[in-house]
Amino acid sequence: MKSGYDLVVVGAGIVGLAHALAASRKGKKVCVIERNAKAVGASIRNFGFVTVSGQKAGEHWQRARRSRDIWADVAPQAGIDVIHKGLVMPAYRQEAENVLEAFLATDMGADCRRISADDALSYVPSLRRDGMRSALYSPHELRVESKEALPKLASWLEQQCGVDFCWNTAVLGIDGEKVSTSRGEIQASAAVVCPGDDFSTLFPQFIRPHQLKICTLQMLRVMPETPVRFGAAVMADLSFGRYEGFTDLPECMSLKLRLDAELEEMRALGIHLIAVQSADGSLVVGDSHVYGDSAEPFAQERIDALIMQAFDQLFDMPGRKIVRRWCGTYASSNDQVVLVEKPADNIRLAMVTGGTGASTGFGLAEQVIADLFG
Repeated sequence: MKSGYDLVVVGAGIVGLAHALAASRKGKKVCVIERNAKAVGASIRNFGFVTVSGQKAGEHWQRARRSRDIWADVAPQAGIDVIHKGLVMPAYRQEAENVLEAFLATDMGADCRRISADDALSYVPSLRRDGMRSALYSPHELRVESKEALPKLASWLEQQCGVDFCWNTAVLGIDGEKVSTSRGEIQASAAVVCPGDDFSTLFPQFIRPHQLKICTLQMLRVMPETPVRFGAAVMADLSFGRYEGFTDLPECMSLKLRLDAELEEMRALGIHLIAVQSADGSLVVGDSHVYGDSAEPFAQERIDALIMQAFDQLFDMPGRKIVRRWCGTYASSNDQVVLVEKPADNIRLAMVTGGTGASTGFGLAEQVIADLFG
């Protein structure tokens, strides 16, 4: 194992890779250490949906904007396909349309616009037109295939940015400039620990006070019987009633109350429909949110059925088939979207605690690396 690094990054998920990129752009010699043979956690089990509109107003929304720009810059260099761009959010309830209008009046809505139902169908032809009042169109979003994008990003960082990787290597502890691993010691001037939903291995005393939970979510891959081409990602009323960039608006209270009354079970399980498309025409569909002290190892058929019920309410897609099912997990906090701690002057603990690592990790990493190195 090599030594003498400016920075060791613990964790090769998207947040860890983002820190490696930010440090390498500052000319730092970087090593990423990952306990698995490849990224296997939240970073490859998600939608690959880089979301801006709907992120919490203020600094987190700004992180998302910056992250989106970095994705747009890095993706072609790393050979990562951007499958589609933009977001269409139809509003089927008057209360959802009220939230849409209120959002457009904020600074976050400046580059977005309200579109007609016909315009929405021009982006996504399989949307149900009946009952659609109008839709929000956001130009910011990008869609990549996570399970392909993460390995390509790591390879590009290694080959083009000079970042070293130690796979199948567990970090056992960090003491000063000494990083103890399952394969020996590495000397590094600084370290950033990106533990994902591992709350107990490194610096648990800094994580424990935040009372984090683990969110388990269920996701599906759906194949349309008749080919359809999405020109944007899709969310709808349930997402207007869940994403903080919308729910923090006063106008959202009436929508939340109506959704709670009409879709009580879906709301209790944190279901809000997202659908994005893959290159083969299939759709990644989800998701749900169940919170606990550990991940839920077994998926619930009832949750999948409710997700598909929400799907069929939004899309006219007879004959669609579920071709794959999986669960994801992420660290979750009730009152914060990121967690950054300082165990020592040369060490940072960095976590995205709201399931938005792909959407905001690059922006967060730039902030952390700037704080660490000046």
